[in-house]
Amino acid sequence: MKFISGVKPKETTEVTQILTGSYEGKTVKMEGSIHTIRAMGEMSFLVLRKAEGLIQCVCRQGNTDYDVKALKEESAVIVTGVVKQEERAPFGFEIHVTAIEVLSEPAEILPIAVSKWKLNTSLETKLHLRPITLRNPLERAKFRIQEGIVRGFRDFLHSQGFTEIHTPKIVARGAEGGSNVFKLDYFNKKAELGQSPQFYKQTMVGVYDRVFEAAPVFRAEKHNTTRHLNEYTSLDFEMGYISGFEEIMEMETAMLQYVMKLLEKEYQRELTMLQITLPNVEQIPAVPFAKAKELVADKYNRKIRNPYDLEPEEEQLIGTYFKEEFDSDFVFVTHYPSKKRPFYAMDDPADSKFTLSFDLLFKGLEVTTGGQRIHDYHTIIKKMEARGMNPEEIESYLMIFKYGMPPHGGLGIGLERLTMRLLDEHNIRETTLFPRDVTRLEP
Repeated sequence: MKFISGVKPKETTEVTQILTGSYEGKTVKMEGSIHTIRAMGEMSFLVLRKAEGLIQCVCRQGNTDYDVKALKEESAVIVTGVVKQEERAPFGFEIHVTAIEVLSEPAEILPIAVSKWKLNTSLETKLHLRPITLRNPLERAKFRIQEGIVRGFRDFLHSQGFTEIHTPKIVARGAEGGSNVFKLDYFNKKAELGQSPQFYKQTMVGVYDRVFEAAPVFRAEKHNTTRHLNEYTSLDFEMGYISGFEEIMEMETAMLQYVMKLLEKEYQRELTMLQITLPNVEQIPAVPFAKAKELVADKYNRKIRNPYDLEPEEEQLIGTYFKEEFDSDFVFVTHYPSKKRPFYAMDDPADSKFTLSFDLLFKGLEVTTGGQRIHDYHTIIKKMEARGMNPEEIESYLMIFKYGMPPHGGLGIGLERLTMRLLDEHNIRETTLFPRDVTRLEP
């Protein structure tokens, strides 16, 4: 009988160990994939690709028992060699190889050269060959940055007393309403893929006061634009016992400050590779919806066509305005019209035509929607009835208000949009691992 007692130390050495330890002149074993091979006469440079980045290995003819010429790119190997300081190498060291063990080899030659610094090909080709093109250093760097965003989001909210939750994605009814839902046959019952965790995160405010989730949401929208996906990752939080919706904006601002500091401290390599300058989030301006439209109309001589919503061009101009006037890449647009917000949004007591809600624009693109929610049972029933909605259809959701809820509010952040703007990409598919849109279901 065998007993498993936990993780055993490996014989191989990791990059972080070499960077933090004293390994100069010592022999180590390191595993990785062969990213590229450069033969230069009696010497060859073998570059290993690992999670942390690229490791330069030097192979001299006669120093190893393996014929380097027989190696194939993308083979998984273990190299044995001596660590030598080399400032020109990616991590400041290289390995002088004495032995190579091949663990596996590719069956075919790569259809695209992922070892090039930049993939000079179309987005369509990159997405079609996604499992391979993600191995490219710059492509990998994008999603390391994205990992840092989610990590910072989680770490910060934990520090603020939030509890992480996991809500169902198969639901009886969408939280946002409308027809843009993916319908399912759920054991002969009608079901949908969740558009938002809204109902459930509000429910959990009544349990834990402050909750958050990082999970997929689904929108059956048929438009095929550079800013929309049919499945994306939503970073949601909801917090109770608030005195006003401004607390939600304050919490998001503090979260973004934490994320940017984390990226600057621990993701500098990727930021440098992608030539990214992090935005200043020391303070973020906030402007009412109606005022934002007026400012843009006046400065850019643009007629207000839709008084109840922001058109993409208006969002872009609002972003431009606050960058020019206040040197801010972010701006909160507050007090959206009630008719363009869901039934659970709290109306502004000063003017019920508007809500205590907001969008956060980042370089002219909406990346967040949030605000204060109605917490009184009779108020939410009245608003639903005024919109012609039947309260009985969402009775399980309304239960939380019937039996008492504190004043609360929250938001949802589109992770891929936030990453897209941070990296100055022009298409959201560039910052989505495996995009799902109206034309793409694979890979």
